[in-house]
Amino acid sequence: MSGRSSHGRTRVSRRLSFVLRHDPGSVGISLDEKGWVDIGVLLEALAADGLVLTRRELDGLVAADDKQRFGLDEGGTRIRANQGHSVAVDLGLAVAVPPPTLYHGTVAAALESIAVRGLLRGQRHHVHLSPDTASARRVGARRGSPVALTVDAAAMSEAGIPFFRSANGVWLTAHVPARYLALDGAPLAGGTGDRTTRR
Repeated sequence: MSGRSSHGRTRVSRRLSFVLRHDPGSVGISLDEKGWVDIGVLLEALAADGLVLTRRELDGLVAADDKQRFGLDEGGTRIRANQGHSVAVDLGLAVAVPPPTLYHGTVAAALESIAVRGLLRGQRHHVHLSPDTASARRVGARRGSPVALTVDAAAMSEAGIPFFRSANGVWLTAHVPARYLALDGAPLAGGTGDRTTRR
């Protein structure tokens, strides 16, 4: 990707994310049931849609992506997004035991709704959680001044709520009820923070 500016690389990455996560049909391709597509087919489709990308450029984009949004199969012939899909795919993720605490990046304007409804997956398959506050704040910064919520993942797991870990280290779950969320050490939904009476 050395021939493109930083802005150009970001634009390509966003386009690739859109195609592989949300609308492969926008360039006339289909993903298989696990989200994979042949790289040659993808590059040809992107070129026909006006985005000429070489295999070398694609490999560079995948390798340089600090969020590791994309993964290649063992043979290096297929590519998929590691998570974040709104189209129906089965990534084959196994249930995993999360660390005691995870984090979610958002903005202050969303806190009132989150305090009532918790974290919802929206159009995606899962709520995305970060392993550290720095990563969570980077995610929140996409929408404005970031806020990092603390997630009591240990209590959620003990309550039988399943977690999954994507290939790039993002933790996934279907919903985070507000009672498991805290901001700056204070329970987001109010109360004493004693989970034993809330499960």
